Amino acid sequence: MRASLLKLVLAGGVLALSSVAQAEGDAAAGKYAFTTCSGCHAIAGYTNAYPTYHVPRLGGQRADYIAAALKAYKADERDHLTMHANAANLNDADMQNIGAFLSGFEVTDDTPPVHGDAAAGEKKAAEIGCAACHGEGGKAPQPTMPVLAGQFEDYLVKALQDYRAGTRKQIIMQSQAQNLSDEDIANLAAYYASQSPGLAVIEFHGGQ
Repeated sequence: MRASLLKLVLAGGVLALSSVAQAEGDAAAGKYAFTTCSGCHAIAGYTNAYPTYHVPRLGGQRADYIAAALKAYKADERDHLTMHANAANLNDADMQNIGAFLSGFEVTDDTPPVHGDAAAGEKKAAEIGCAACHGEGGKAPQPTMPVLAGQFEDYLVKALQDYRAGTRKQIIMQSQAQNLSDEDIANLAAYYASQSPGLAVIEFHGGQ
């Protein structure tokens, strides 16, 4: 079972790499395109409502992953009305440009506070092989895989819950999350949120 899962993870990584354009985006154009995103993603401590959780840290995130995530929101493969509405107006170049802008931020040692058991989360991550895609400590080396280090704990909990429920669609993550308990999810989120250096909160000063 574990060997089959590892093969699935590795195959999925190859598919992910081939499904997203690897062309380098235009960070200056991405900064301008990010203007409409800044109302949520550039406000320290800003949270989603109903349910309430922090909007994700994006500073230092992988550019190609940002583009892939925006495509998923546009295609309704991720369930979020506001993100779908914003992504629906973006073309592939816009998405790659936004990714280039966000990836240019330096990662930080400023990790958010956590409530779960990070040590138990580290053990669970090793048990289910999270590092195969996400790297040690959530510092993904692959351009299409997200950096998890320093991400908000409650955002990671929500993402894993959505994968488990099937409302966020990605075959590898759905397969991994379906057997996770609520406690597993809380602990995994605490582990990755506590890792540094990690993702940064965006400081944004306009689109020009």
